[in-house]
Amino acid sequence: MASIFKAYDIRGIYGQDLTEEIAYAIGRAFVTFTACRKVVVARDIRPHSEPLFAALAKGLTEQGADVIDIGYGSTPMSYFANGTLGADASIMITASHNPAEWNGFKLCRAQAVPISGATGIQEIERIVAEGSFAPKAEVPGTISGADVLEAYGRHVAEFARLQKPVHVAIDFANGMGIWEVKALKGLLTWDGLYEEPDGRFPNHEANPLHHATLAELQAKVRAGGYAFGVAYDGDADRAGFVDERGEIIPMDLITALIAQDVLATRKGVIFYDLRSSWVVKETIEAAGGTPMMSRVGHAFIKQQMREHDALFAGELSGHYYFKDNFTAESSALAILSLANIVSKSDCPLSALIAPLRKYVASGEINTQVTRDPKAILDELRAAYAEGRVFELDGVSVEYADWWFNVRCSNTEPLVRLNLEARTAALMTAKRDEILAIIRK
Repeated sequence: MASIFKAYDIRGIYGQDLTEEIAYAIGRAFVTFTACRKVVVARDIRPHSEPLFAALAKGLTEQGADVIDIGYGSTPMSYFANGTLGADASIMITASHNPAEWNGFKLCRAQAVPISGATGIQEIERIVAEGSFAPKAEVPGTISGADVLEAYGRHVAEFARLQKPVHVAIDFANGMGIWEVKALKGLLTWDGLYEEPDGRFPNHEANPLHHATLAELQAKVRAGGYAFGVAYDGDADRAGFVDERGEIIPMDLITALIAQDVLATRKGVIFYDLRSSWVVKETIEAAGGTPMMSRVGHAFIKQQMREHDALFAGELSGHYYFKDNFTAESSALAILSLANIVSKSDCPLSALIAPLRKYVASGEINTQVTRDPKAILDELRAAYAEGRVFELDGVSVEYADWWFNVRCSNTEPLVRLNLEARTAALMTAKRDEILAIIRK
């Protein structure tokens, strides 16, 4: 059972690792740990999200917490509901981009502050394992329904600065983007792929990080008539983009472009994760903002954003965080930001992105290792000690014309490499050099 309690959420295979019995226990443990009184609960379209909701809600209410059930919704909608319905906690039932047999829970305190492994998931795991719940409430909590879709749409519309109509193609992958996109109704127009809700994800994996899943979207966009294309992940807290020619846009370059748009109206701090291209920092500075680097992971980024009152942040994985959205992800706002940018330009999106394609990136390369990952980091630290070494997350080393970051997975014997250089030849040479150390 311990394997379902991850660094950022609770996640496992339904009926095997994650059962109704465990969901009930997690509900009781959640209230025991947080002492919450009012909990927003939303769920994705997986067939087992309904029985998991029933079991979770039973545990929550038996401990005296009231449940605000917003029904089916995206993860960004659950964050919005948390921040606007007077709740002091929220739980999103989803396994994000994982295959259909998986499910899980994303946990937050009030104002959509995430609960991570270090800030509560490990403690909830302990309470579940020991059965050390607080006594059941004398008066159980209640379950009431709420619909936040209209309010979420009004919230998103406040950020519209469209100067001409924008028509896009969207691959919903049968997931929760079907709900998230409703916030853009009346702002943009779109043609969809796989827009029938189906938690079995019968057409392809709902993960825009895997470029193979973007092939049909690329083909649709290349047929013509679209400003850009969008691909949602399973719970719609991430979005991938292709330009009007169907070319995939690296997600860190989307961070740079949205940062320009955010900084056009007010100045402040913008965070980017340490895997991002040099051009992100350069773009933020050129637009009058203050760039700050973050370690990978939404809990870390949101915490740092709050500490520095940051306006916006972006992750290489396609998470885009907005101060004005409870410092949480909103793929609807990311899409709208891109539409704002395209609508006020005489150039297509590809031309706006072109100046940002200054450097050559390796992409994230994962290696399954048999030796101690920490020993690999030690070896790299020593081998490249003459560069600028920092350890915000794993080991990063910067030189004048290239840089790399190597991190260990939280849950698997994986080592992850990201590298960027000023030329393709240098990138290839340094990538192979470092992979030889990782894989020896």
